[in-house]
Formats: sequence, C-alpha cells, structure tokens
Amino acid sequence: MGYLFRGILIGLLFGLPVGAVGALTVQRTFSRGAKAGLLTGLGSSVADCFYACVGVFGLTLISDFLLRYQTAINMLGGGLILLLGVRLLLRREEQMKQSAEVTGFFKMFLTSFAVGITNPAAILTFLFAFSYFGISGDAGWAQGLALVCGVFIGTYLWWGALTGIAGIVKKKAKRFRFRQFNLIFGGILCLFGLAVFLRMFL
Repeated sequence: MGYLFRGILIGLLFGLPVGAVGALTVQRTFSRGAKAGLLTGLGSSVADCFYACVGVFGLTLISDFLLRYQTAINMLGGGLILLLGVRLLLRREEQMKQSAEVTGFFKMFLTSFAVGITNPAAILTFLFAFSYFGISGDAGWAQGLALVCGVFIGTYLWWGALTGIAGIVKKKAKRFRFRQFNLIFGGILCLFGLAVFLRMFL
C-alpha cells in the first residue's frame, strides 16, 4: 500500500469525528455558502498536515515543546471555541446576512486553523495511526511528503463532503432561519469549549 494512499486513509479517519471545526463548517456553509465551509475545512486540514509532518519526520524539538505545554495550548483552544460559540449566540440577524468580504474569508481559515493547531495531542494520535498502518520512523523525504499530501487529501475530502451535505440540507430546508441555526451551533461550540476545560481540570 503506497504512502499516499495510507495518508488518505489516515486523513479520512481523522476527519470523521465531527468536533468544533465540523460544527463551524456546517454553520458557515448555512450562513455564508460553500466557499465559507471549504475555507473553514482548509484551515483544519493545514493544521492536521502540520502535525503529520511533526510525526512522520520526527521533529522531536517541536513535538516535545507542544506536548510539554499542551495543557496551556489546549486551554487557549478551548477559550477560542467558547468565544466563537458566544459570538454566534449574540450575533444579530442583520450581521448574519451581510456578505463576507475577503478579510472575512481569511478569518474563517485562520480560526479553524487555530482550533486545529491548539490540539497537541494530535501528534500522539498521528504516531499511533502511522504505527497501525505500518509506517516506520525511517521513512524517506519522498515517502514522508507523499504521506502528508495523503493526509491533506483525506481530511479535505471529508470537509468537502461535509460542506456538500450541509449545502444540500440548506437547499431542502423549507424554513431556513439564520438566527435559529446560529443559536444551535453557537450552543454546540460553547459545549465543545467547556468540554475542553472540564477535561483539563478532571
């Protein structure tokens, strides 16, 4: 089995658990369209590729730093998710109907990247996945790059599928209300953010 194909499988497995980025992707697809959903997923895929690089190329200096301070980094991520949820809960309808500008789309990418990158434990998960798929630590640069590209393709296939499904649901929704959906997804994000803090304290 080629490294690219194994990377795609790992990426798909990583994308399947729909967490905070999944909720953001669906909400933004509903409110801003498919481009917003795809950009949100892109931020998460880039963060996953970063951790895949750390794992496959054995960048121990980076991994040691991230794992040493993972509690503080996770709390930053939890605070960001909680902030995004509260902003959705408080957002007014006239603000939601405004078209997104270029800076708005960049912020969508940046926020999802920040949520993904503030999960240093992903390094350990990637190392476990690499071991499960028989990927040794002495993989060459070409094999490593193929694996990272596969991870990106796999994760982005998932985000693309999720965006497509959300777009179909939006079209079929007879009584689509921005405010109602933002309240739902804002509450979901707040729960995800609180769960991060509870996990840290417990």
